Amino acid sequence: MTAPKLLLVEDDPSLAELLEYRFVSEGYTVRVTADGDEALELAAEDTPDLVILDWMIEGTSGIEVCRRLRRAPETARVPIIMLTAREAEDDRVRGLETGADDYLTKPFSPRELLARVSAVLRRVRPALAGETLEVGDLRLDPVAHRVERRGGVLRLGPTEYRLLKHFMENPRRVMSRGQLLDAVWGQESEISERTVDVHIRRLRIAIALPGIDDPVRTFRSAGYALEPV
Repeated sequence: MTAPKLLLVEDDPSLAELLEYRFVSEGYTVRVTADGDEALELAAEDTPDLVILDWMIEGTSGIEVCRRLRRAPETARVPIIMLTAREAEDDRVRGLETGADDYLTKPFSPRELLARVSAVLRRVRPALAGETLEVGDLRLDPVAHRVERRGGVLRLGPTEYRLLKHFMENPRRVMSRGQLLDAVWGQESEISERTVDVHIRRLRIAIALPGIDDPVRTFRSAGYALEPV
């Protein structure tokens, strides 16, 4: 199972080091930055599974980073947990209204943050917990390695299976060829982005049903997304 990717945006070096250690120990892949502008760049380069975002950081503020992540198609559905020393109710409401999925006030227990991250990921990406994925009429069991559509079992090659699984873990999210290449083939892969198009065609053929819409949508100049049918 792929390790969940976290982007930790925290300008307190000691806290950032502690949280990075705890999450890596729990099997997460963690990238850390103290700067809001760099956080936006990192998220654009490699979409994280979840963002832990401090309100008061260097460069662009945490609340503005949250707002921009929600506006970008690639990160619009990435869950965000905000960290802050602000205890006022208005601040908490503002953070949630800006797009944060959860809100944790400092000081907090790293154990509590771990629990909250795990809970959010189970909700938005059930495959990370080995649970069956369902998007529209598609159903994928990551344990049995089985894919069904409208009750019928589908036969997919290994690459098409990984591609569909990634799509189903990120429904409606528009992903570029480069992002799909990194997620499905790995960042060290030397194959061309056009290979993605070949496997998209194969995936569409494998999941096609007569008279039923194709759930894999093409977004010109942007990439592909899986839409429920």
